[in-house]
Amino acid sequence: MNSNNLLSVTASGIRLRGLIARAILVLLTLAAALIPLRAAEKSKANTGLPITSYKTAKVKNLDIFYREAGPKDAPTIVLLHGFPTSSQMYRNLIPALADKYHVIAPDYPGFGQSSMPSVNEFDYSFAKITDIVDDLLQQLGTERYSLYVQDYGGPVGFRLAVKHPERVQSLIVQNGNAYEEGLREFWNPIKAYWKERTPDNADILRGKLFSFDATKWQYTNGVRNLQDLDPSTWTADQFLLDRPGNQEIQLKLFYEYGFNPPLYPEWQAYFRKYQPPMLIVWGKNDKIFPAEGAYPYKRDLKNVEFHLLDTGHFALEEDGPEIAAYMRAFLAKNVHNKGAASKAAPSGAEVASQDAKR
Repeated sequence: MNSNNLLSVTASGIRLRGLIARAILVLLTLAAALIPLRAAEKSKANTGLPITSYKTAKVKNLDIFYREAGPKDAPTIVLLHGFPTSSQMYRNLIPALADKYHVIAPDYPGFGQSSMPSVNEFDYSFAKITDIVDDLLQQLGTERYSLYVQDYGGPVGFRLAVKHPERVQSLIVQNGNAYEEGLREFWNPIKAYWKERTPDNADILRGKLFSFDATKWQYTNGVRNLQDLDPSTWTADQFLLDRPGNQEIQLKLFYEYGFNPPLYPEWQAYFRKYQPPMLIVWGKNDKIFPAEGAYPYKRDLKNVEFHLLDTGHFALEEDGPEIAAYMRAFLAKNVHNKGAASKAAPSGAEVASQDAKR
C-alpha cells in the first residue's frame, strides 16, 4: 500500500471515529435530558398534580378528540375553543383548574386532532358542531357543567345552553360574542361573504385570514409583550389550516357564522330568563371581538363578574394565570360550594320547566 492510500485510509478512519464519537455524545446528551423529565413526571404523579389525558370518542361516526383532567365527581367545566385553534388553546388552563374541577376540552370536527371530513361529507355548521359536542358530553355522562366560551365557542356554547338550560351551572365568556355591538370593522369582508357567497369574496377571506401572518396576528395583536407568547401556538394552528381541504371547511364556517346574529335575541332571552352566573374575562384590545361586545351582557344578567384585560384575542396566552385565578374564585362562589345544594334542589331552569308543564 503506497503512502497516499495509507493516508486516505487513516483520514477515513479518523472521520469515522469522529462521527461515532459525536453520535455517542448526542445519545448521552439526550439520555441526560430525559432523566430530569422522567423524574419530573414521577414527581408530578407522586404529588398528585393534575395530569391531562388525551382521548378520542366516536361521535356520529367521527373521531372526536378531547382533553380531560381532574376528578370526575367534581363540578365539570367544558372549554370550547375558537378559530383557528383547538383545545390546544387550553393546554395551560386545564392543569390550573383540574385539582378541583373535572375539565373537558373537545376539538370540533375539522379542527385540531378530530376527524376532518370534507365539506361534501359533513355539514360544517355551528348547529352541527353543537350537536357533536352535545353528543360527546352525553356519551361521557356529563349532566351538569359550566361553559367557557371563546370566539367560535360562543355560538356553540350558547346553542348548547339554550338547548339544555337545566345543565348549565355557569358561563365564562372570553371574547365570545352574543350582541350586534361586538361585530365591528373586522367583520365587514365576512359580512360581504354572507350577502354574496362568490369566489371573489371567498378569495378576499383567503388572503386576509388563512395566511401564516394572519394567524400570527390573531395571537400578537393587542398584547403587551410579544416575548411572553409561545410561537408554537400559531405555528401549530397554521399547520392544521394548511391541510388539503381545510380552507374550504373554514370558508363554510365563515359563511355559517352569518346565521348566528339572527339568534342573538334568543340567546339574550335565555340570559334574562335563566340568569346563569357569568364571569367575563375579555381581552379589551381584541380587534375581532372588541370590548364593545362585552358590556351588553350586563343588560341581561344580574350576576355578572366583569374583567377587561389589557391583552388581545387569545387572552389566555398572556393572562392565563390571572384568568385561572378569576375562574377559581368565581366557580368557588357560584358552583363548587353549591354542589350539594344543586343535587338536593332543582335549578332555576328546572323550576321554570316544571312550571311550564303545569
